[in-house]
Amino acid sequence: MDNRFLPVCRADMQARGWDQCDFVYVIGDAYIDHPSFGPSIISRVLESRGYRVGIISQPDWRDPASISVLGEPRLGFLVSSGNMDSMVNHYTAAKKPRSRDAYTEGGDTGKRPDYAAVVYCNLIRRSYKHLPILVGGIEASLRRLGHYDYWKDKVKRSLLLDAQADLLLYGMGERSIAECADLLNAGVPVREIRDVRGTVWHAKTLEGLEDAVLLPPFDSLTDKRTYAESFMIQYRNTDPFRGKRLVEPYTQWDYVVQNPPAYPLSTQELDAVYELPYVREPHPMYARGVPAISEIRFSLTSCRGCFGGCSFCALTFHQGRIVQSRSHESLLREAELLTRHPEFKGSIHDVGGPTANFRRPACDGQIKHGACPDRQCLAPKPCPNLVVDHSDYISLLRKLRKLPGVKRVFIRSGVRFDYLLLDRNDAFLRELCKYHVSGQLGVAPEHVSDRVLRYMGKPPHRVYEQFTAKYRAENERIGKKQYCVPYLMSSHPGSTLEDAVMLAEYVHKWGYDPEQVQDFYPTPSTLSTTMYYTGLDPRTMKPVYVPRTPHEKAMQRALLQPRDPKNRALVREALQKVHRTDLLRKWGIQSSGGTAQDRSRR
Repeated sequence: MDNRFLPVCRADMQARGWDQCDFVYVIGDAYIDHPSFGPSIISRVLESRGYRVGIISQPDWRDPASISVLGEPRLGFLVSSGNMDSMVNHYTAAKKPRSRDAYTEGGDTGKRPDYAAVVYCNLIRRSYKHLPILVGGIEASLRRLGHYDYWKDKVKRSLLLDAQADLLLYGMGERSIAECADLLNAGVPVREIRDVRGTVWHAKTLEGLEDAVLLPPFDSLTDKRTYAESFMIQYRNTDPFRGKRLVEPYTQWDYVVQNPPAYPLSTQELDAVYELPYVREPHPMYARGVPAISEIRFSLTSCRGCFGGCSFCALTFHQGRIVQSRSHESLLREAELLTRHPEFKGSIHDVGGPTANFRRPACDGQIKHGACPDRQCLAPKPCPNLVVDHSDYISLLRKLRKLPGVKRVFIRSGVRFDYLLLDRNDAFLRELCKYHVSGQLGVAPEHVSDRVLRYMGKPPHRVYEQFTAKYRAENERIGKKQYCVPYLMSSHPGSTLEDAVMLAEYVHKWGYDPEQVQDFYPTPSTLSTTMYYTGLDPRTMKPVYVPRTPHEKAMQRALLQPRDPKNRALVREALQKVHRTDLLRKWGIQSSGGTAQDRSRR
């Protein structure tokens, strides 16, 4: 192995002395050889096992020849739409086209199709009818079984079927892809690869699946209660230690089978993955650069997995709830690499993962038996078995700060404030404020209504207020002016217009004027999306209010930015609906026309 880019054309193959690739990897992103990008990890893992992997990045899906630029691979094609679901990449929560794609050269849009994983697989199948196709990545992972699709507003079948792929790999795929590759290399036909964890496959019979859990048939998922019940069976089987094999029937001769999840990587295995010879840059064919690299070029991934349990997050279905961490030694070696980069200015931008201050599983029971299927670790209240300990993270950060050439080490990937408060030792909060905040700390209270927060899987609002008081006091003690920037979400299931006004009042009270507000986005395979589609909380099967129409969602969002001139009509309408027009004058908005300041200008 060496740290050259993998081949992207025939000339690259010839330079390596290859006449054929073992695998050709078709990806929807620009090719960035960095361990923050799933296709780069998978391709380097295969390379480390002796396989020849070529990359076709963002092929022209309208031209069948674009899929053949590296020739026919010996073992098969791999497909990923990229680091994001292609529909989330293309459209806002209001279903409007985005103006920028950070994963494409120059931020250009239009370089990949909608539902990219399916389109790429079908393009390959047209030219290579009998070669194995293995599809993976976030888009495939979260669409592996029947799922509600927000953009089509309907339940769609497993991506495996629409893609005409042979295998779908879900979750973090290092173990699964290595096992599948070795079986293919040994001459096992792809149709006989049926027992690899973390894979989904197509069966024609239930023979041999007697131990599997049978899900409701796909055709029954238009019944919303049935959909919610099916989702919860899947949700309770996302743990590799407790999860069962699931079968979703389509017809009497068509079944989609989901094998149990792959086991998490050990620290040693995770270290090995992140220390493969990545170039850590976009391919030089991108003369205008790729924007996505700027956020992660000088950041360190220290962990994966999350036991936070936010209802709107797909991590439970993708990375899982068991936290896996890299060793200090591995992270220090990577940090030393960063210091040798010609553009490094002394700042490590982030040391974290899905949740920065999770560096171990939630409890010792998770290590042996996995995550509990019917209990959350943190919300609505902390589990009594939760182990709260920041000492390992503190030690890591101290070592990083001492490295020659490192001036500052920041934490930007999000701190779970309720977990921080549970630590009886305030050492992490002290060091966080003193060393690791660049003026503003981003945290995610999301809302102020306890009822909405419960649907979100978040702690009560008082916990956030306790944290901000403690954070403020610590910054005053050390003489720093540093602030919390709260991430807020509008229109989440359970949030009525009254709840939205409550949130807006809170924001106004603290003088916070958010530049950006996240409107709830119903992405595949989350608890919240199931609530959005069914109007039921799948945990209790009780009805939940859902702000569903674009107009109501727009009103809830506008309430968080009432000073924006384009929001005034929506804000007035919302306040009139809930009989809170008293807030118009308080917020400097007249019952008709513009603000008082606007009128004085006229």
